[in-house]
Amino acid sequence: VQLVESGGGLVQPGGSLRLSCAASARTFSNYAMGWFRQAPGKEREFVAAINWSGGSTYYADSVKGRFTISRDNAKNTVYLQMNSLKPEDTAVYYCAADYRSYCSNYACYGSANEYDYWGQGTQVTVSS
Repeated sequence: VQLVESGGGLVQPGGSLRLSCAASARTFSNYAMGWFRQAPGKEREFVAAINWSGGSTYYADSVKGRFTISRDNAKNTVYLQMNSLKPEDTAVYYCAADYRSYCSNYACYGSANEYDYWGQGTQVTVSS
């Protein structure tokens, strides 16, 4: 499975961006999807996840209420809508896929080790 992220860029504080991740999977609904990010000098951290149907979503506390994850299984795409962006959101954002995930809680979805495939990342910079 190949994952290709897009939509990153430079935005001012308080602005918005929408990231997209297109998957080459034959049956996209077999995969739970997640977004992670990594800032310079920091470890990769969980941002958001969505189950196969889109019926369950999970967010890191740092983005809850500002970011929204969604998916369109007909388009093999997962999205991350990011609003009210802050300088501390600056990072490379990675899309990840978990094949036939058994996860049912935040702790599981939030672990990078659960995911089988990763995209190459897209840079998001929040700066005035």
